[in-house]
Amino acid sequence: CSPKVYTMMPRITSHYTIFPRDKDPRWEGVEMERFADEADVVIVGGGPAGLSAAIRLKQLAKEQEKELRVCLVEKASQIGAHTLSGACLEPSALNELFPDWKERGAPLNTPVTEDLFSILTEKYRIPVPMLPGLPMNNHGNYIVRLGHFVHWLGEQAEELGVEIYPGYAAAEVLFHEDGSVKGIATNDVGIAKDGSPKDVFERGMELHAKVTLFGEGCHGHLAKQLYRQFNLRENCEPQTYAIGLKELWVIDEKKWRPGRVEHSVGWPLNRNTYGGSFLYHLNEGEPLVALGFVVGLDYTNPYLSPFREFQRWKHHPFVAKTLEGGDRIAYGARALNEGGYQCLPKVTFPGGMLIGCSPGFMNVPKIKGTHTAMKSGMLAAEAIFPKVTAEDPASETAGLHIPEYEDNLKKSWIWKELYAVRNIRPSFHNYFGLYGGMIYTGVFYWILRGKEPWTLKHAGLDSAQLKPAKECTPIEYPKPDGKLSFDLLSSVALSGTNHEGDQPPHLTLKDDSIPVANNLAIYDGPEQRFCPAGVYEYVPLETGEGMRLQINAQNCVHCKTCDIKDPSQNINWVVPEGSGGPAYNGL
Repeated sequence: CSPKVYTMMPRITSHYTIFPRDKDPRWEGVEMERFADEADVVIVGGGPAGLSAAIRLKQLAKEQEKELRVCLVEKASQIGAHTLSGACLEPSALNELFPDWKERGAPLNTPVTEDLFSILTEKYRIPVPMLPGLPMNNHGNYIVRLGHFVHWLGEQAEELGVEIYPGYAAAEVLFHEDGSVKGIATNDVGIAKDGSPKDVFERGMELHAKVTLFGEGCHGHLAKQLYRQFNLRENCEPQTYAIGLKELWVIDEKKWRPGRVEHSVGWPLNRNTYGGSFLYHLNEGEPLVALGFVVGLDYTNPYLSPFREFQRWKHHPFVAKTLEGGDRIAYGARALNEGGYQCLPKVTFPGGMLIGCSPGFMNVPKIKGTHTAMKSGMLAAEAIFPKVTAEDPASETAGLHIPEYEDNLKKSWIWKELYAVRNIRPSFHNYFGLYGGMIYTGVFYWILRGKEPWTLKHAGLDSAQLKPAKECTPIEYPKPDGKLSFDLLSSVALSGTNHEGDQPPHLTLKDDSIPVANNLAIYDGPEQRFCPAGVYEYVPLETGEGMRLQINAQNCVHCKTCDIKDPSQNINWVVPEGSGGPAYNGL
């Protein structure tokens, strides 16, 4: 890019991952040296998987009286602030990690007492019996605020001596000369919106380790690089995803049923759009309910807005009666993996491993991934520990390659559980859609327990599923009433989202011209509708002719939906400055 180009066209993308700094005259003479620190194990992401791995490593070090330095970086300003989930927690992995979790004060305050499942039509509810043995049966589980649970895990990790660095985003994977992973670098700070260095510019720091664990959550941006670098997805299907939107409400005490779990499918989605709802009654001292709506990102109509489907669903008579007279106190959204067994990549490579929702261990019909994420972190720790503490780790590469982790996964209950339910989600790809999938589940899962001798395929990349706008019917959404349903911006305000304004947009475009030429021209700008935070809007050009894409990066809740669903695959989500993003309190 010649310096002239910087001023001539209205640039959207100014990030150095698209416009390298070594070719930018404004960066000449800027000190780019980074401070480096060494640990035995570095973990990216302070979620259930990363924290469970860190805890298990330190437990083993304590049992065997070995010195072990474990460092964990987390992009949120505090542990749990970017965590969002339903969440119904199956305590299996927690029982293994801390058999005494009750005495330690784990915030599991609401045992499930009642399970309701419904098929909704526009006005009515058809109850579906929750038979024992169906994946949605929640007997023995707990309704939790996952952000609080993760915060508690962080406290347990620190007590064991794990070094936790919240507010530091892992921005880059570092490699040894032999190609193995060496560690990560945290984000630089002090770069202006136009991509130039500010006076306060500071390089991030390097964290080197014998093994680096990547637990970034669903669709992690470093994992994306690692898939390409080590060809980790050559023997699996492309991952398929959903978006989950969630609110917390304080409701009228007379309507509060602590321990009740409600799920629904059907209205307002049509039979060929995968999705459903949850409504959980928490027992946290006040009449709180957590409710949300999940839409599979393999939907085909570009006019669909997951956010507005969620708002519309709350007006169903069966849902509205719980919420009427209540107050909404929180909102957020996050993408989740739906591919299951067929989409699991290779999880080990020289110098590193993938854990948790990053590779995608979520059990889709159960709508649970916390127990499997935790277990994957624990299995990773158990495979790593003997290697990193050995006098001679017998590794061919500078970064340790530990394939035993993948072997242990395949022998664990995670593998059995995901294999048994592998056909439920793809069984929805049939003429009858939702109803065909439910019949399949009843016959093949409930009777055969997933032992059928075939494995169904998913539809392929979610980004390839949208039909051109001219082939689809626009969806008329009702206006929000301000009592049960709300507009997007007042919702985002409840997420506590905040970013340093003067920094390059972290939603980078490989080519700034594609949104208008392709997404708007063919698909009527679907990013305006699939983003749950109002980041993308098409506005008229200042000249008055034509449109341009405006990116409101400060609204971003880090859900990753745009990176997944963009039909041009032109959006690349990268980390903003550390501690930017939502400030969820127990979502």
